[in-house]
Amino acid sequence: MLNFKTIKKTIVIAEGCDNHFGKLANAKRIAKKAKLAKADVVKFQHHLPDEEMLKKVPKSSNFDLTLYDFLKKYSLKIEDHSKLLKYCKSINIDYLCTPFSYKAAEQLNDIGVKWFKMGSGEFLDTPFIEKLIKFNKPIIFSTGMSTVKEINFIYNFLKRKKFKKFAFMNCTSEYPPLLKDINLGFINKMIKQYPIATIGHSDHTNDIYTSIGAAVHGAKIIEKHVYLEGLNNGPDRHVSINFRQMTDLVKAIRDIELASGTQKKINFKEKIIRKWAHRSVVSIKNIKKGNKFDYSNIWSKRPGTGIPSYKI
Repeated sequence: MLNFKTIKKTIVIAEGCDNHFGKLANAKRIAKKAKLAKADVVKFQHHLPDEEMLKKVPKSSNFDLTLYDFLKKYSLKIEDHSKLLKYCKSINIDYLCTPFSYKAAEQLNDIGVKWFKMGSGEFLDTPFIEKLIKFNKPIIFSTGMSTVKEINFIYNFLKRKKFKKFAFMNCTSEYPPLLKDINLGFINKMIKQYPIATIGHSDHTNDIYTSIGAAVHGAKIIEKHVYLEGLNNGPDRHVSINFRQMTDLVKAIRDIELASGTQKKINFKEKIIRKWAHRSVVSIKNIKKGNKFDYSNIWSKRPGTGIPSYKI
């Protein structure tokens, strides 16, 4: 489990969601590929459909089945999650899971999960949150479909409960979102407005660019849906990336981190270039004794090993 308060690098979460289609072998493949892509965390979802929804929930706009019917058919069982948790430990990648009901959270807690992720749909579900925080384990909250007033409400709710182990994810719950609706600049406002929380970004685009932008804006957690080649035909197909893209995303974020220092100095490799790239004062014609120096007989040229040109 990664400690929010000691984050030294951006946490990259590969969200496997239900792109395993109910097969533990597929879920393990997702975990393995996430590890090979150098993601820090692989995340799944634990659904008990009858605990989290009524049967007559409006059909998802991007899939043939109703969400209830899809989850009934393709959700992993808690026994699968237990095996998956052990498998993730064996390959040294952190396992994270979203419980979509309190009973699902209880089951995950019983198998030894170390932290939880809450989806945007549960962000305002204070009865659920109040019981979940009693496990005293870190929680990542997505803030999609929420107003600033509602985010303030949950932030203050958690403060009143004296719960400090949480993160807020900037999130747009569109699948996929319009770019103008993502508002990466809000990440900076969240960092200032919610000092107790670690701030991240949950991304529902089907490329890597906004996630990279979120890291530039200071997001310390990036969550990105992933799929296995040949299996991108579920309800999350329009918001998922493949593992080649995930590898590129992790590399881009790590490169950004290396490039994000705050010092300005002449670096070692620059000193070598500085000697030939700077200009020195040179003569551009023969100068006789007694002639005055002016721009007709002196000028600046490389290398920078003589009188610096700014002293002309």
